[in-house]
Amino acid sequence: MAKSALKSSLLARFRLNWNHLKSKLLMKYALSYILMFLIPLTAVTIFVYENAVKGLRVEIEQSNVNQLNQVKNTIDTRMVELQEISGRIAYDRHLTPYMVRHPYYSLEAIQALANYKASSSIAEDLFLYFHDDSNIYSYRGLADLNVAFNTLYQFEHWSPENIRQALNETRQPLMRPAENVTVNSRKESMLVMLVPVKPNDPFPYGTVVYLMKESKLTGVMDSILRNFSGSSYIFSATGEVLTANSHGVNLPKEELNTLSTLEPGIHSLELDGEQYSVVSVQSEENGWTYVTTMPSFQFFSRVAHVQTLILLVFCITVITGIAAALLLAKRQYHPIKDLMEFAKLRGSGNESLKLRNEWEWIRQTLHEYSARIDLQEPFVRNQCMLLLLKHGKPDDPEIEQMILSAGLRHPQGQDLYFSAILSWDNTVPGASSSHERHLLQEMLSNICLPGPDAQIFGVEFSAKDQFALIISLPGDEDGPVQSRMEQVIEAVQAVIREHSQLALSIGVGMAYRDLARLNQSFIEAAAALEHRMIRRSGQVTYFEQLTEPNPPAAENFWIPRKSMLKLEQSLKQGNESVARQMIADTIDTIKDEPLQAGLLRCICFDLLNAFLRTASELGMDEVFADMPGLTSFETLEELESRLRSLATAICEQVERNTETGESTLMDDILAYVDQQFADYTLSLEHVALKFAISTSYLSRSFKEKTGSNFSQYIWQRRVDEVIRLLENTSAPLKEIIEQVGYLDAPNFIRKFKKETGLTPGQYRKDHALKGTAAKRPV
Repeated sequence: MAKSALKSSLLARFRLNWNHLKSKLLMKYALSYILMFLIPLTAVTIFVYENAVKGLRVEIEQSNVNQLNQVKNTIDTRMVELQEISGRIAYDRHLTPYMVRHPYYSLEAIQALANYKASSSIAEDLFLYFHDDSNIYSYRGLADLNVAFNTLYQFEHWSPENIRQALNETRQPLMRPAENVTVNSRKESMLVMLVPVKPNDPFPYGTVVYLMKESKLTGVMDSILRNFSGSSYIFSATGEVLTANSHGVNLPKEELNTLSTLEPGIHSLELDGEQYSVVSVQSEENGWTYVTTMPSFQFFSRVAHVQTLILLVFCITVITGIAAALLLAKRQYHPIKDLMEFAKLRGSGNESLKLRNEWEWIRQTLHEYSARIDLQEPFVRNQCMLLLLKHGKPDDPEIEQMILSAGLRHPQGQDLYFSAILSWDNTVPGASSSHERHLLQEMLSNICLPGPDAQIFGVEFSAKDQFALIISLPGDEDGPVQSRMEQVIEAVQAVIREHSQLALSIGVGMAYRDLARLNQSFIEAAAALEHRMIRRSGQVTYFEQLTEPNPPAAENFWIPRKSMLKLEQSLKQGNESVARQMIADTIDTIKDEPLQAGLLRCICFDLLNAFLRTASELGMDEVFADMPGLTSFETLEELESRLRSLATAICEQVERNTETGESTLMDDILAYVDQQFADYTLSLEHVALKFAISTSYLSRSFKEKTGSNFSQYIWQRRVDEVIRLLENTSAPLKEIIEQVGYLDAPNFIRKFKKETGLTPGQYRKDHALKGTAAKRPV
């Protein structure tokens, strides 16, 4: 059992986490947070990497520049030394043509050449040649020119004839590029420098020849450049490659020509299909160009440790950031998830989440709630106003706030409030008459009359063919209150006459400054309207103007007719609070009068008769069964107690009668809708006109009766009928859909599938298969 419980817990947790992962909104949150830090992080990483690499590259290249300048300075120094040696040879008296050729002094000349050769660290050999001579002189002695350059030194590309020509015709110092020279059967790559003597003389008489091993120059370069991994070159002033120190990379001649023409500085070039970092410096002494080239991949290999470090830091930051982003996204999504769960609990809970994300679901839900609120708003407003008319200002602060938000002025102000009741006289049954009444009710539901500066609110209540008005007047204006009330009622009559030909009577209650006493005015308006029976129909009756035919004198006092009318009307309206107030006021009035016992008894029985008369009209036969108990009172206090109990019973009966009447009406309406639901012309307005009620009253009453609004109920009845026909008939689908009053077949199929999960065709097929399986014999 424990293992099973653990397995169930793990499955539930996995299912919960998987639901989270299936949430597109959660994924969007996570992705947005990841992008929010990943994009700047990537940009910063690239910036740091580029700057680090660039800085290191500049540092390496600048180091190469400095080292290459050092190479240039070192080699220039060596070349200057060779030219200085040539100058000293030119002015050495031991090395004149006469002394060199003299049998006795020639030994001194040979010794002098040996000394000059020894003073140079770079020269491998030194020769002195005089123009048009067949011999050449070195520290070893006299040698024939052909023997020296055909036997001792054999150049690969420089023939003896060319050598002789160069020795006789050179007028400026000349450096020949390195080439292979055979020396004593051994090949050496050597450079040759020719310096005329005397130097800078337009008519030199000889030439000093220096032979240098190329390795001497490249050794100088390697010793200074140290661990340089590229290639280095020295170009002459004419662009020839004097020496090249290539580390496994031999560039084509065309690329070398490009290098020889570079300006001093740092360059990034593509050579032989690869990217190179090139550094170039130029000598001011002899015009030579010193160049180093390093392949970019070799350069980047030197910054690999920087790249690895940056990449490692980037990966760690990305992993940490993704974890933080997921945590933040989950925390951000949690309130939305709670909101959805709350909405599902409040809703049907059967809707599948087929929208793109939760925000759209919440937006759609809010739209649906808003539509429901808009639908219920007239009902709520009417109920609040009805509370005012029946019970005065409520004690509930929320209901009071809703009443004030409807547009009534603040009850603590100086405004005047009174009520009026409109009653249609001799209404003719039919759609036209009902339509006019509905139009007037909607028009008077909330209007402002600019002339008398009055705010009017219409209220539907249970009485048939009647409509109540709550009227608010500014209380700080001058003039008699009664005349201002009459002005408002005349303006209301003008509006009614402009839009309707129906005859109606109006009963108007008295005006009060306290909103809590509006229920008193409503009862007075009902009493005034009932009093119209003794007057002509179609007129306005003001409760204030109801007077006694002959005002009673003190000795023949009777209860005022206005008080009796108001008391009876409060009982007929079922307004217990006003009835109790009128009972207390009437008893207090009787107590204040010095009446004889017989007259007092008659007045008390007249008051009791008013209650019994109302109870009789309501069919309350049980009241008369306790007649001895009602009439056996000895004091006014006992009478007041019995009248209060009787008022409570009468008002409760009025409420029951009202509820029964409304229930019966809604039963008739529901039966009609069930009978006519397949009529495609059936609508809320159609039913409201047929039963002579307003669409707003029908909408809210229908919702209270069935639990769904009118359109939802019609749709469900049609769906149920379609399902019944699909299961029990083979009629074509289009015919079935039209038969239930739905003309748009594609839209019906779409809504049917959304509700049932199957199209009508699939539903019929599935049901047919189930039916076949059910009928299959076992």
